[in-house]
Amino acid sequence: MKLLRPSHPSAPMATAGCSGFSPPASFRHGTNLPSPDDDKVYVAVGKSVEKAVSLFHWTFRRFRDREICILHVHQPSPLIPTLLGKLPATQANSDVVCAYRREEREEMQKLLLDYMSLCSRSKVKACVVTTENDQVRKGIADLVNEYGVQKLVMGAVPENWMNLKKKSSKSSYVAKNAPPFCQIWFVNKGQLLYTKQPAENYDLLPPSIHQDSSALRSQSLCYPSAEREQQEIYHPSSSDTCFVPGSTGITRSLRSNTSSESGFSSEHDPRVEEESLCKQLEEVNLEAEASRNEAFQELLMRKRLEAQALEADNKVEFHLYGLTLEVKAYESAHAQEVESRRVAEDKLDAARREHEQLMEQKELTSKELHKVMRNIAILENQVQEANCRREESSEELKLIQSSIATLKIEKLTIQRLRFDAENWLDMWKSRGQTGGISCTTLRLMEFSLVDLETATCGFSESFKISHESYGCSLYKGEMLNRTVMIKKLHRNNLQAQQEFQEEVQVVGRLQHKHILSLIGICHEAHAFVYEYTPTSLESHLTNRTNSYSMSWKTRTRIISEIANALLFLHNSRPEKLLHGNLNPENVVLDSELCCKLCNFRFSKLVNEETFRCRSFRQYSEPYSNGQFLFTDPDVLQTGDFTAKSDVYSFGMIILWLITGSRSAGLANEVRKAVSGSNLASVLDASAGEWSGFVAKRLADLGLRCCESNTADRPVISVVLVKELEQLSVLEDRQVPSFFLCPVLKEIMHDPQLAADGFTYEGEALRGWLKNGRETSPMTNLKLDHLNLTPNHSIWLAIQDWLCNP
Repeated sequence: MKLLRPSHPSAPMATAGCSGFSPPASFRHGTNLPSPDDDKVYVAVGKSVEKAVSLFHWTFRRFRDREICILHVHQPSPLIPTLLGKLPATQANSDVVCAYRREEREEMQKLLLDYMSLCSRSKVKACVVTTENDQVRKGIADLVNEYGVQKLVMGAVPENWMNLKKKSSKSSYVAKNAPPFCQIWFVNKGQLLYTKQPAENYDLLPPSIHQDSSALRSQSLCYPSAEREQQEIYHPSSSDTCFVPGSTGITRSLRSNTSSESGFSSEHDPRVEEESLCKQLEEVNLEAEASRNEAFQELLMRKRLEAQALEADNKVEFHLYGLTLEVKAYESAHAQEVESRRVAEDKLDAARREHEQLMEQKELTSKELHKVMRNIAILENQVQEANCRREESSEELKLIQSSIATLKIEKLTIQRLRFDAENWLDMWKSRGQTGGISCTTLRLMEFSLVDLETATCGFSESFKISHESYGCSLYKGEMLNRTVMIKKLHRNNLQAQQEFQEEVQVVGRLQHKHILSLIGICHEAHAFVYEYTPTSLESHLTNRTNSYSMSWKTRTRIISEIANALLFLHNSRPEKLLHGNLNPENVVLDSELCCKLCNFRFSKLVNEETFRCRSFRQYSEPYSNGQFLFTDPDVLQTGDFTAKSDVYSFGMIILWLITGSRSAGLANEVRKAVSGSNLASVLDASAGEWSGFVAKRLADLGLRCCESNTADRPVISVVLVKELEQLSVLEDRQVPSFFLCPVLKEIMHDPQLAADGFTYEGEALRGWLKNGRETSPMTNLKLDHLNLTPNHSIWLAIQDWLCNP
């Protein structure tokens, strides 16, 4: 046991790194105890600095400007870590135990330095008291008794201090074994749990014992019964009786002497007698006090010697027991080592024999490996020769396949050229005979089912363009060094053979730049090979991304191309041909957005009974908003197709292209906008800023084509087609000034001559006069009359200029 203090106790420690800790000389040899009037506050701490911080802070607040004595019990570890694991200290090597104990003490010194640093930072004077003990609670109790601690602060767990009978807790053990004059504060997490007060009879101890506090503390620590033997001592100033510990006879003799002397005092001087008695009493008190102190010192020394002897005996017995355990452990370890050596030798012999066997197997395996390597080398040479032959064969095969493909292409090309030449020859002969446009049946190329499967990878789903619910599928394929579209009729369609023959008979006659060309047919699969077009007018315009790229000029050009195709059909020879199914789905666009008509249905091939069949009507026209938007109402009623039926469908396509609307009452909406001079409100803004003249001309043409009376519908003529062709490039031409309306500054569609001699657009001038004006728009003078006269000469000049660029 030792007491550690800073190297300069007069000044508080500034840092925890101070290296000087040395016990005072009086404690270095264990001969003296602390000063009895030392008013220190002892704080019991463990190995956790974090838990001790709140304990120190509570102590600093409770005992201000008091010196703190850190009380710590070092508990040596019962297990020593070795190479064989953790062993009891009695079974481990003594050198290992000493080294480990040294490390433990160094760790304890670091811990105490941390505690001293904590006190130094709080500017509190502190010292350290440590001891070693296997039981921390017993070590704390021993230090408290040995140093005569009067004020102790220590940590406690709430459930332990509330049950002081629980002997397993350190707080209850220290509270029961501390001296009666020791006051203990039990603190948990910075909060006071309980205070153990000193004994009530502690203040009744004789003054002499307080004067020799070291003996008193030792006596009260080791022998608590000494308090019961303490008795009162007479003080002359307060009483005439004196009680000396353990002696009543002295009291009686003192009283008798006093009475006799008091009787003698009547004859002598009372002051002299009183002084004499006081001197005698002081001598007796001094003698009694000295004897009692000597008895206490001797008793304390004797008990201390007995305790040391008992501790020495225990250490000797413990040492002998440890030696015995070490001897047994050594013998056991030696036996284990001998056994391990024997087992290792057996394993070594077995490994040596196994190694010899492996070496023999290695020699045999190496011989076999050499044989296998030779065979592999031979096989590799043979494989290389075979690969060379295979590469030569594959090259020859590729050349043969390439030659075959080239021959097929050349064959198909020659066949196509021959068919084209024969077709053009037939058409030339027919034209020479009829004197007009002739549509004779062409000689079409014939393909086999194998050719179609090769072009479409066996009619793969990845090559399918669409699936039409009315009995056919469209595929994209590669034939004749070009992309084609293959239309295949379904086998389960009962009319497949008839429809196939009708389409070959009719479509095979058509040869026009704005009609989808039929390249060839396949009788075996009931399939047609058409030229390929990427998309239809319907899908292109309804696609929001593409619709913005289709300007009003492109739409006007497409209208003119449809009119051109209808002109070719309606003027064909020897008989007139009709489309019969004209709608945006059957107008396809190539990569340059040039249109071509497809999916013809001809009136001469469809009788009235077939047309009125519900399945045929679903086949021939898509249903839109509950009505056939692009179909002539007369056809729906009578079932008769005429050229004016195609004109009606053409007019609805015009209105759809300029408005972008598919409403059932589209014609009525456009008619109201035109009559109200508000055509711009229904125009499709995605086509850009429309030309007023072009939009007005197309709207008028579309409304005329959609007239309910077929007689009022126009005929698709060459003049109309030329006019439509010029509308798309109208803005690029220099317009004569007299073709422009003075009010609208646009080409006049209905030129009217007014009373002022100027020609105006009829609609614009009527709107001017409608508001009650009677003046000229040009001169602002009053007109002689409000009659308008059509200017046919200007109208004819405008039409001629539009048709002849």
